Amino acid sequence: MGSGHSSRDALSLRGPAGRIEGLLDMPVATVAPAVAVVCHPHPQHQGTQLNKVVHTISRSMNELGAPAIRFNFRGVGASEGVYGDGWGETEDVIAVAEWARHRFPQAELWLAGFSFGAAVAIRAAAQLQPARLISVAPPVVRMAGLLDDARPTCPWIIVQGTDDEVVGSGDVQQWAQSRHAAAELVMLPEVGHFFHGRLTLLRETLTAWVTGSQPAGPAG
Repeated sequence: MGSGHSSRDALSLRGPAGRIEGLLDMPVATVAPAVAVVCHPHPQHQGTQLNKVVHTISRSMNELGAPAIRFNFRGVGASEGVYGDGWGETEDVIAVAEWARHRFPQAELWLAGFSFGAAVAIRAAAQLQPARLISVAPPVVRMAGLLDDARPTCPWIIVQGTDDEVVGSGDVQQWAQSRHAAAELVMLPEVGHFFHGRLTLLRETLTAWVTGSQPAGPAG
């Protein structure tokens, strides 16, 4: 028997650059009136739908009772096409989200992403108007062009590790506070970019935000 958390189905969806390879993670009981689309890190730096942080976000959504869709951007894995500099990948997100809305017509759309995927999800939010947006370690300097006029208006959490060696935590803090004050910014102390040894903390942070509860901190 499996862990009982979820079941997984392979997906092959029609995208703007050809087929998109994906995974649909279904919770044991669909409780949340939502479906989450989760975006992976940079395609040119080994980012795929199987990334640990992406898997953790997906699992968090399942624990909340929401189906989650992870997928490979164009040119990654079995997804067709070539790297699109963030702009093409934004079109991929929109295609996957539209499929999700068709597959789960009664559900809210939640958009989530890690690193490069966070930036692309923020960009796609303008067109998709998701009910919630989850951004983990968004590369606000490196992908400033993509994010320049992005102004999400939905409930939004930005999760950033203070010891991130890839995305400057100060840059994210300044960006969020100066341009997106309505977003909830959660700084996680002593957490690096890939959340080594801290994936449980990430999961607890996300589920606490969605449910409106406080994550359980260390005792004492």
